[in-house]
Amino acid sequence: MTDEQVRAIHDLVKWGPTAMNAQPLRVVLVRTPDARGRLVEHMYDGNKAKTSIAPLTLLLAADVDFHDELPRVSPHAVGARDRLHADEDARERMATFNALLQAAYLIVGIRAAGLAAGPMTGFDATAVDADFFPDGRHRSLVVVNVGHPAADAYRDRSPRLEYEDVVTAV
Repeated sequence: MTDEQVRAIHDLVKWGPTAMNAQPLRVVLVRTPDARGRLVEHMYDGNKAKTSIAPLTLLLAADVDFHDELPRVSPHAVGARDRLHADEDARERMATFNALLQAAYLIVGIRAAGLAAGPMTGFDATAVDADFFPDGRHRSLVVVNVGHPAADAYRDRSPRLEYEDVVTAV
């Protein structure tokens, strides 16, 4: 996985909508053996091996201080930065929800680029945050293994619900 591939995926998915164009998702490319080893230590047992051998692992986090960028990315929302600055709980909820939306866009973009994406929430988020985000500004949400896995690296896809199972018209 090259930086160019990751940049192309970002350029594809960066237009996905978020509330007030907030864009709170932050992505850490876990590339070095040291960083990979540190992350693997925080993964739950069932995810350690997958994470240790993935071509690339992404650590996806919500920037709880995303509101500092609002004057630049959402200039029409006059005063939004100050309102959110004053309400830390609302800001964290907004960061988490919208970063998860962006994570979903990113996973679809990875798949659209012809790569496999293995999102995992099976890790010690508190330990990951302390290790990778000691300033407290980011909250880890999802770890995603990305690449072209070996044929025996994963199981067949499980069934999906049909349209009629999930869509209702009123």
